[in-house]
Amino acid sequence: MKKHIYVVGAVIIENEKILCAQRGATKALAYKWEFPGGKIEDGETPQAALKREINEEMNCTIEIGEAIETTVHEYDFGFVHLSTYYCHLISGKPTLTEHVAIRWLPAHELMSLDWAPADIPAVEKIQRN
Repeated sequence: MKKHIYVVGAVIIENEKILCAQRGATKALAYKWEFPGGKIEDGETPQAALKREINEEMNCTIEIGEAIETTVHEYDFGFVHLSTYYCHLISGKPTLTEHVAIRWLPAHELMSLDWAPADIPAVEKIQRN
């Protein structure tokens, strides 16, 4: 039986561009692009998990806005339940600790990247808005 993994992703917007992060070679879905974030720990709200993950992964503090999309995607390793939120940087500049690259792109250029499948519905919704 496959496990269910609950994760959150931050759609960080600055100067009308969106932060995109590329996964490393040793991670599942190597070199795919994603919205930064991570797993929701037991007892955490999605928003608390997102603030913690962005602080740990990117050394930044964010303000979380409205929810964008919740997607369930089946991978070989399990079902990923991804909830994405619009976010803004409050302090810090994103630094690479978990990812191999970051890019700031306008919404209309997002599909130029090779996204992790669970992130694609959020990318499409962002492009429609």
